Amino acid sequence: MKNKKPVAESRSKVKKLASFDLQIFLDTSGVSRKVAEYRRGETVFAQGDKADTVLYIQKGGVKLSIVNAAGKEAVLAMFGPTDFFGEGCMAGQTVRMATATALTPATLLLIEKRDMLRLLHDQQALSDRFIGYMLAHNIRVEEDLVDQLFNSSEKRLARTLLLLARYGEQDQTQRTLPRVSQETLAEMIGTTRSRVNFFMNKFRKLGFIEYNGKIKVKKSLLTVVLHE
Repeated sequence: MKNKKPVAESRSKVKKLASFDLQIFLDTSGVSRKVAEYRRGETVFAQGDKADTVLYIQKGGVKLSIVNAAGKEAVLAMFGPTDFFGEGCMAGQTVRMATATALTPATLLLIEKRDMLRLLHDQQALSDRFIGYMLAHNIRVEEDLVDQLFNSSEKRLARTLLLLARYGEQDQTQRTLPRVSQETLAEMIGTTRSRVNFFMNKFRKLGFIEYNGKIKVKKSLLTVVLHE
């Protein structure tokens, strides 16, 4: 009988977390925040800008990229609705280490660092959700590194398309991606635009994607990633 209480408490906690609506919480928590609208291609923040806010995507998509001294750009990540980014300020970063650009018209919630710290300290449900997101993000970074080191450009492109389509998050057979150029895809996977174009046409002929300006990714594209 003594073991039943912890189990019940654990199930209650899981149920509470599963039903926790982050957007509703952020809208009603009284936290000091700003909702900002960005046009496609507009800079959200740039390398070297002051880092004092955490951003939450309500609508649209954002690209995070970095430019070296020679002017070469590398895409570090792409984010979509319900994603956080800019969290480096929580770990002591005083300036932005990369540039964030709206991939599509985007609606973002900007939360001051001090308010985010207070919320994470006071609100367990939000803290659990945020920590879970950060852990998943770290795992993604590790997987991206392995992908770059050991996989072919074809497999890297297939994985990137599946990630952009958020494969596995919902029970669906295909999903239309936010508008993303072949140049951006090439920067993300570390290859040339011509190679991306070659594989995109190959994926289309095999029925893995529909590609006519917009990209529809089908579940069958997963076979490219799983194929040895």
